[in-house]
Amino acid sequence: MNEPHYYDPQTGARYALDEPRWCSDARTPLMISPLAGISRDDIDTRARSLWRYRAALPRVIDAPVSMGEGCTPMAERAWGALRPHFKLEWFNPTCSFKDRGAAVMLSWLRQIGIGAVGEDSSGNGGAAIAAFGAAAGMAVTIFAPAYASPAKIAQIRAFGADVRLVDGPREASQDAAIRASGELYYASHNWQPFFLQGTKSIAYEMWEDFGFEAPDNVVIPAGAGSNVLGCAIGFAELLAAGQIRRLPRLFVAQPLHCSPVDASFQAGADTLVERPVLPTVAEGTAIRQPLRLREMLQAVRVSGGQTVAVPEDAIVAGVRKLAAMGLYAEPTSATAAAALDMLAARGAIAQTERTVVLLTGSGLKASQFMTELYS
Repeated sequence: MNEPHYYDPQTGARYALDEPRWCSDARTPLMISPLAGISRDDIDTRARSLWRYRAALPRVIDAPVSMGEGCTPMAERAWGALRPHFKLEWFNPTCSFKDRGAAVMLSWLRQIGIGAVGEDSSGNGGAAIAAFGAAAGMAVTIFAPAYASPAKIAQIRAFGADVRLVDGPREASQDAAIRASGELYYASHNWQPFFLQGTKSIAYEMWEDFGFEAPDNVVIPAGAGSNVLGCAIGFAELLAAGQIRRLPRLFVAQPLHCSPVDASFQAGADTLVERPVLPTVAEGTAIRQPLRLREMLQAVRVSGGQTVAVPEDAIVAGVRKLAAMGLYAEPTSATAAAALDMLAARGAIAQTERTVVLLTGSGLKASQFMTELYS
């Protein structure tokens, strides 16, 4: 099977892309086989959205579901001695980066005949699936933690999705969605590999916006890791296509209160290393056991990057500092900004390097926290 296909990184099992599946036969997560990448001549400059990079997708999608997602701006700002570029992902239709993955995944699923989907999410992923499901004419059911932000749940419901609140930790929502997958296709932003084909567009955008060059560093807030893996996939394709000379270093930022990627990276392990988990203001990254932990760790190591675990007070300070320069970011995003100070102190990021910080969602997504912070 030489054409693009699903494969299981653990067993090597392969499956055709047009099979309506979200996991392997062994119930393990799948990836899509490495692709050749594209050149600047393959960009569809008529499209002002991530679909300008449609030639980089593993299959032709005839009728994309699109609301102008992607092509988000970057704002260069002083941050201590550094001058990073903040990529403002809240300019996506539902105000988070997850619109990228939702657009590509649901476009593909609709094309192969799937008309109703289920998903589990603490907020941003559910909003993206609900919105693009509505645009695609698909029925959507979202299993969400009962503790999720009321503003995020309201947004999901506004798009017409059936919201089912689940008591317990974040993982309980996933378990509920998987139990329902026998009757409802599980369009999970954590499991279904086409989601990563959408998030990889952020790498292509940075490459194009920097005059067809890669940045030196990308700092990414991470929970389940779809942005980390999207960047890794996109830049690997550009390297394979001879469009960049080297991979940018990927730096993963997590709240110290829930930092399994950092715990495993610092221990030199490729499996989960136990570290106490506590409540965090960065709820969007509060994933205790990331499904693709091994792949995330590999991506960071291959790039020469590092991980950072950010204390709660530094995250809050990051929210305030960003807002003071006109950037209204939710705490999850501010984790990456706060990580800049720790990386600079380590000497991991230099003033002379081009650094991008992904601000993945708007402060409007954390309205209760922001109201309390600024009351």
